[in-house]
Amino acid sequence: MIVDVLVVGAGLAGLHTATLLAQHGHDVLLVERRPTLTGAIRTTGIFVRRTLDDFALPAECLGPPIRRVVLYPPGLRRQVALVSARDEYRVADMAPLYVAAARAAADAGVRIALGTRYAGRRADCFLLAGRDGPTKVRARFVVGADGARSRVARDLALDRNRHLLVGAEEVFRIPVGEEPPTFHCVLEPSLAPGYLAWVVNDGRHAHVGVAGYADRFPDGLRRALERFSASAPGLPGVDRPEQVERRGGPIPVGGVLRRISCADGLLVGDAAGAVSPLTAGGLDPCLRLSELAAAVLDEALRAGHPEALTHYDGAALRARFRGRLMLRRGLAQVRTPAVAAAAFTLLRTPFGRAAASRVLFGDGSFPSP
Repeated sequence: MIVDVLVVGAGLAGLHTATLLAQHGHDVLLVERRPTLTGAIRTTGIFVRRTLDDFALPAECLGPPIRRVVLYPPGLRRQVALVSARDEYRVADMAPLYVAAARAAADAGVRIALGTRYAGRRADCFLLAGRDGPTKVRARFVVGADGARSRVARDLALDRNRHLLVGAEEVFRIPVGEEPPTFHCVLEPSLAPGYLAWVVNDGRHAHVGVAGYADRFPDGLRRALERFSASAPGLPGVDRPEQVERRGGPIPVGGVLRRISCADGLLVGDAAGAVSPLTAGGLDPCLRLSELAAAVLDEALRAGHPEALTHYDGAALRARFRGRLMLRRGLAQVRTPAVAAAAFTLLRTPFGRAAASRVLFGDGSFPSP
């Protein structure tokens, strides 16, 4: 099989990149190892205001808007509530959103092969393993949209993520309550070492999760989620059902990788480290970086040479993350409940509340190329 671009991975980054390239008239093959796009979802699906303003997402896949964030210290007492004057977050129902994105890709001309695993590179071919056996593909360029532990990055000798959190989450439907949609964040190092435990209650679904550094969970990630679920805030009168959707996986928090392109292809999404080092949000970065990737690849394909890919420079983008990387290092040092509680002493001051509001409700997003 001969194509212009082989895209590996049908998450939001891979689907968006493939669609844009096909709309420019290029022959694109998108492969995904999962047999269906509605299973094994890893992201919480939280979209921030800037993403909702700048990208046309299907409204029927989005939950109610969220303006309220509550921050909790260990022990869950004397929390800090912040309320924005604007709609700041909406949580997507990711399964139908992926289906809608795949339909848009197919309508643009993308060939989508589900249940097809990227098996590596050999000479001038890329190897795939699918339902009908092995396939060789010649592609002018390959796009690695295959997650935080990207095999495409390895095969292209590009940078790979070294700083990772691991997260786990339970998602279930809830009855409509009287409380406004709220994002609850708990800073408790014994539950979420180096990050947060969270509950998102948008009045339709509850997302209950924890994330942190894998080697610092006292009893493992699964046990931490069980402990948190037993006393998670923000779900008054809600009984956790026996059947829940479970999500989980690695989260790169080292910032955009420096070397994310070469003459043979490039990386997008988690594979490129396009995740906020501080908040671990990756949906806004993946869409914005995918647009740059598609523009660069379109230029390279039309010009007939790969020099255009030098404009896809992770080091230049990474420089815009210095502040967030410093805050990530600071959050990583919160190792005891006492330190976390002390941080809330500052957070309760006007300065602390203002700083938290800038992080949670600010106008910044992934750096514009």
